[in-house]
Amino acid sequence: MSGWHEPDSFTLSRERISLYAYPKQAKPHDSLNCPGSHSLTAWLDTKPSAPFRIREYHFPEVVLCSYRILSFPRNLINARDTRKGLAAAFRMWSEVSPFSFREVPRHVASDLKIGFYSINHTDCLESLIHHCFDGTTGELAHAFFPPNGEIHFDDHEYWILGNTRFSWKKGVWLTDLVHVAAHEIGHALGLMHSLNPNALMHINATLTGKKTISQDEVWGIHRLYGCKDRLFMCPSWAQKGFCEKRRKLMKKHCPSTCDFCYEFPFPTVPPTLPPPRTKTKTVSEGRNVTFRCGQKIIHKKGKVYWYKDKELLEYSYPGYLSLNEDHMSIIANAINEGTYTCIVKKKERILTTYSWRIRLKH
Repeated sequence: MSGWHEPDSFTLSRERISLYAYPKQAKPHDSLNCPGSHSLTAWLDTKPSAPFRIREYHFPEVVLCSYRILSFPRNLINARDTRKGLAAAFRMWSEVSPFSFREVPRHVASDLKIGFYSINHTDCLESLIHHCFDGTTGELAHAFFPPNGEIHFDDHEYWILGNTRFSWKKGVWLTDLVHVAAHEIGHALGLMHSLNPNALMHINATLTGKKTISQDEVWGIHRLYGCKDRLFMCPSWAQKGFCEKRRKLMKKHCPSTCDFCYEFPFPTVPPTLPPPRTKTKTVSEGRNVTFRCGQKIIHKKGKVYWYKDKELLEYSYPGYLSLNEDHMSIIANAINEGTYTCIVKKKERILTTYSWRIRLKH
């Protein structure tokens, strides 16, 4: 379909994501509009008695966005609970963005379109960038970046409201609709996958169980669309000096008043060049390789930092890479070829450094 952007998906895949970025076409707003192409205002104007109210002192720049549900799931969950789950997922983003979301009837034009589809859906067979679903488990859903505004859920999944869990009675995974929907809405708003394992937008969020929007996503939304205060008393708190005295509280509730909108949400460790002495190992594909960072960490209580090709490694990738306190193991394959470095630090002082270059035997 012409004009579609490549979708990003929420899967049970354990693949490694190497960057965290945002679409080039999405940027902080001058004139803020919904990520889709239609306005909710026109429809609301035809509904004078619609119970839709916004308190001005909370959201002075709220943008009303619409979504419609084109099809509902056929397994377990009914239409009422589907609407309830999607509304809960949209509320999560309303709390941290300038957007307020409302469902409109199926026949009304909307900013976002949501549907539950079988394996072969819409144009997935003809499109080079829109892939089809794979049935039960595997890929759960995918969404398209702005301005497309489409979110597709795999109708072969067993959707529920509640924690994702395996049902021994049915012999299938029961998947939390709110959790997956919130992740896909993030994509529809312009966010890509996060490297932060505590982020809702992490590719393995279903496995990590992270269900709330983290500071990582808040920072991303602020960068794209600007940010807002969450409490009406923010200006008075700022006058009392809370922006400095109670920085953590104000960063969460009053980012606009305190000018915290574009601060990076978590500390980073700058890339470190491998030491000149690097051991080279040529190994067979599939072999388990373990690196040990020496004993000084045990005696001097230093902290170990692991790097791959100058990029900090912060957590394990099951089936690929396992991080431990003083050693790390990998399965040798094309993905894991490269240079691994460990640096042991105590505060700012480097206690020891080791480096290994891994090459596959061909």
